[in-house]
Amino acid sequence: MPTISMFYGILVLMFFRDNKQHNLPHIHARYQGDEAAISIEDGALLDGKLPAKQLKMVQAWIEIHKEELQVDWQLAVNGEDPFRIAPLQ
Repeated sequence: MPTISMFYGILVLMFFRDNKQHNLPHIHARYQGDEAAISIEDGALLDGKLPAKQLKMVQAWIEIHKEELQVDWQLAVNGEDPFRIAPLQ
């Protein structure tokens, strides 16, 4: 489960071959013991939880980097290492 970005204490991860449980492109975000699966397409919370402020930051980051995330998703589904993506600044 490679970490593809980190910002403001949030780790953003993308698991290898992780297309069965949620059946759509998503990332995992971790912050202080909380973890959530979040859709790349629309930023919807699919599973888990994050504090509201951190969830909004992750959703903004997804919107900015949507194309890069879609490329990374294809790599990860195929078992390849996804690229690192710039943090939210």
